[in-house]
Amino acid sequence: MDYIHKEGRTLLLILFVSFLSILIGCKFVIGEGNYLLVLSGCLAFVFLVFFQFFRNPSITIPTNPKHVIAPADGKVVVIENITENEYFKDERIQISIFMSPINVHVNRNPIAGIVSFFKYHPGKFLVAWHPKASTENERTTAVIKHKNGTEVLFRQIAGALAKRIKWYIKVGDSVEQGHEFGFIKFGSRVDIFLPTTSKVLVNLNQVTKGGETVIAEL
Repeated sequence: MDYIHKEGRTLLLILFVSFLSILIGCKFVIGEGNYLLVLSGCLAFVFLVFFQFFRNPSITIPTNPKHVIAPADGKVVVIENITENEYFKDERIQISIFMSPINVHVNRNPIAGIVSFFKYHPGKFLVAWHPKASTENERTTAVIKHKNGTEVLFRQIAGALAKRIKWYIKVGDSVEQGHEFGFIKFGSRVDIFLPTTSKVLVNLNQVTKGGETVIAEL
């Protein structure tokens, strides 16, 4: 069952009241006519687009200490070995998931453990698939340390439209696999950095479900 994420409830209420006021105002000032049907349809479409964006569906989380699950709904756009320079400063497997405006934008913990690092970076708003978006855009960097000592790093990255990153974790928090750690508004991307010994279980262009799709095995 879907419900509305807390980040969108106020906005959706404002939109509903505003659109209803527009329709009532037009009917009062201009009068009734076919234009009201057209206007109603257009406003309803806009409202449904926003409603779709702020959905927060109930999911079944396949918790497994060996698995890394997708932190977001979207499409896998990068799978490559790369040097991670902010925290690990060594070679890691990077998997990037791009979220379009029609995807659910809830972000979920890829593994369970303790948050060992967190930092917010102000920055640019390049399109989310730009090669430099991971290092130059507004972003957050978080690291979760598994009970077996393995650390996994992941980044929320703002895009050209996504200019509001929200996060609900801090260093020292104990987090559960698949539980919500943040939200990004209006199109964005999440990068995840894994040990090079990890077994990647997804392919480029594969569609993922946040909190459900197993993307790798540690």
